[in-house]
Amino acid sequence: MVGQNNPLRSIYNWVISWAETSHASVALFFVALAESSFFPIPPDVLLMPMSIARPKKSFSFAAVCSVGSVIGGVLGYFIGWQLMASVGYKIISLYGLTQKYLQVQHLYQTYDVLAIGLAGFTPLPYKLFTITAGAFKLSFFPFLITSIVARSARFFLVAGFFYVFGERVQTFINRYFNWLATAFAALFVCGYFCIKWLF
Repeated sequence: MVGQNNPLRSIYNWVISWAETSHASVALFFVALAESSFFPIPPDVLLMPMSIARPKKSFSFAAVCSVGSVIGGVLGYFIGWQLMASVGYKIISLYGLTQKYLQVQHLYQTYDVLAIGLAGFTPLPYKLFTITAGAFKLSFFPFLITSIVARSARFFLVAGFFYVFGERVQTFINRYFNWLATAFAALFVCGYFCIKWLF
């Protein structure tokens, strides 16, 4: 992932260590919340080992992860809406996403809430999309509903694999997650346009 002496690797290892404690669910909630607005490590790195250790609770873990992530997305939206100049730009700059900020603006202008749906499920930097959604005054309730659907779909898909297959699926997800995410994103796009056409 990154070099052993890289600060990001230290944060990653720290997050992983929480999976082995009695406070793992609480840690999962706060990592999911923070990742959606300012934290660099995705909650999947906690969700996966927790689901391996207790496959029958994987859906409960996914629910905790989804709720935390959506609340974090709302926090990110608020940062963009009210604190863009003082906080939002600093977060975006910290992760080297300044150039992508205008690209996301174009995505919102073209696809509206569909853009947040894609970011919520795929490996795209979700925090960039939540902060940008607030900065560009994207309609809040469509943003919220789309975030709930996309983030829940992502985490429950991971949990479902572990619930059914247990530890055997970890290697499969690590190797093919981006392909799985892309496939779901394609289905999401098709579903969006079908609903738009119907209504």
